[in-house]
Amino acid sequence: MKPKILCISFSDIRADSRVLRQLAVLSEFGEVTTLSYGDKPAGSSEHLEIDSSLPSLPQTIPGVLALGLHQYKSVVLKAPAVREAAKLAADRHFDLIVANEARALPVAHFLSQQIPGGAPVWGDLHEWAPEERVHVRSWRLLIKPFMTYVCRTYLPQTQAITAVNESIAQLYREQFGCTVEVVRNAGAYQDLAPSSLKEGAIRLAHSGAAVPGRNLEGMIQAVLELGSQYTLDLYLVRARDGGKYWDHLKELARSSDQIVFHDAVPPLELSATLNQYDLGIFSLPPLTTNHKFMLPNKFFDFVQARLGLVFSPSPETSRLIQQYGLGVITEDFSPGALANAIKSLSVERIRELKNNAHLAAQALSSDEDEAVERKVISGLLAPLG
Repeated sequence: MKPKILCISFSDIRADSRVLRQLAVLSEFGEVTTLSYGDKPAGSSEHLEIDSSLPSLPQTIPGVLALGLHQYKSVVLKAPAVREAAKLAADRHFDLIVANEARALPVAHFLSQQIPGGAPVWGDLHEWAPEERVHVRSWRLLIKPFMTYVCRTYLPQTQAITAVNESIAQLYREQFGCTVEVVRNAGAYQDLAPSSLKEGAIRLAHSGAAVPGRNLEGMIQAVLELGSQYTLDLYLVRARDGGKYWDHLKELARSSDQIVFHDAVPPLELSATLNQYDLGIFSLPPLTTNHKFMLPNKFFDFVQARLGLVFSPSPETSRLIQQYGLGVITEDFSPGALANAIKSLSVERIRELKNNAHLAAQALSSDEDEAVERKVISGLLAPLG
């Protein structure tokens, strides 16, 4: 019989590029049950849907009170989505449990303990969990110490751990004494060629989540400072706020027809959609550790789309931009610095950067990361013979 694998993610996996790639590899090894928000994703043998209205952190009044009193043990399985996840997957046997992000570790280990003999847990931590949103005061005061507790308590029990890049993997090693391997956010190789430049126009693109804290305002302001020959197309996953933040961004850009808003496209279609543009832009002030050490999906999506890159400084992205000659790094994190970096690029230089992305696309695809995942999964399933 094929091994039975449980993949837990407090996201809608259909829109979560990293988990979709993980799911494709997991399905090579067994029958995968997904436990997440949203409908059944591709690659899943069975899907257990968590009500998307339920928060994955203890944000109820009793939960917040417990966080304030540092009663973490009492609340670690009490977040509404976590409770529902435990209920949905109860009384089932799995040979491997995958916890995507640290917030899924407690329920992953709880479910493992209900299985005779237990099941190994793979924690794919994505980013640096304790400081995911420390630029928000309530997160900094209540959630950061809670997530630190979760990592300190559950990582020593976790049989395999992966993180998004070497800088963040090293933080986990240093602060929690665990062994961590790197699985980047690189997407699959796309068989595309650089698109031709359009005379008299430089076409900019950005993709990501329309949520506060991503400096979308700064990118919009930068483009408003550029001449009319520059355009920006935004492909954004809307926040779960009824469109409030989306409307705020559109209002900022209301005075200009240079900026166009698009709904997000499926992850597997994104690079082909972006291929029509010239430069992928991203600027994010390092308000958190994750911002400082960013190596986001969009970096790899832009490369697969064969775009030149204009990014703000970050150890991980800057190293790869310089190594492969992919683009320019802004002097600082201001809208003016982003505008200046874009304006510094001639048509000839942009064409060269797009070609460099083409040459680097294979090396910066997910092949290397999938090999790491296969090694992790093989090792955890080895006792099954």
